[in-house]
Amino acid sequence: MRQLRALLRHRAGLVRLRTQLQNRIHAVVADFGYDRAGATCPGRAAAGWPGPGLPAISRELVAGYLAVTGGLAPVTGRIDGELRLHARSGPRVKVLTELPGAVQFTALVMLAEIGDITRFPSARKLASQSGLTPAVRGSDLHVRHGHIAKRRGTKIATIAISRKLLTRAWHLLSEIQAADASTPSRRP
Repeated sequence: MRQLRALLRHRAGLVRLRTQLQNRIHAVVADFGYDRAGATCPGRAAAGWPGPGLPAISRELVAGYLAVTGGLAPVTGRIDGELRLHARSGPRVKVLTELPGAVQFTALVMLAEIGDITRFPSARKLASQSGLTPAVRGSDLHVRHGHIAKRRGTKIATIAISRKLLTRAWHLLSEIQAADASTPSRRP
């Protein structure tokens, strides 16, 4: 699980880096009136883009950003292939894809971050560990109700749905765990 979690987090970091570079390209070319929609295609760097309308330094920046994003594509593709193999190998991924909006990648992330479901005796404990339950702090005469997921902002509905999906995931994974535990193991 640790290796899978590390691989998923590495992929997320690479995707975040690619997005940052694409946003930088958009910023540079938008200043000079170029179409932002097609500016981040790595194939354009090979075709001589960015065009002569950009100043030399801006062209160098964009060409460098395109080269790095083009170099990230094979790495993320290789990681995606390995993640697909992980997704096919376990029944837990298939069960979690039954959740609304969950695809294989989402199910893998959930499995990697949750780890062993037996660590959590209830769905509420899992949601609490994930930061999706309200915190209640009390003493003799005072009770303070905390927030769900610090800095939730205006995404209250998203947090509530996340908690419901995580609760359902706990039930699905617990059912699989119970079925695995009740199956007698064959010893030679």
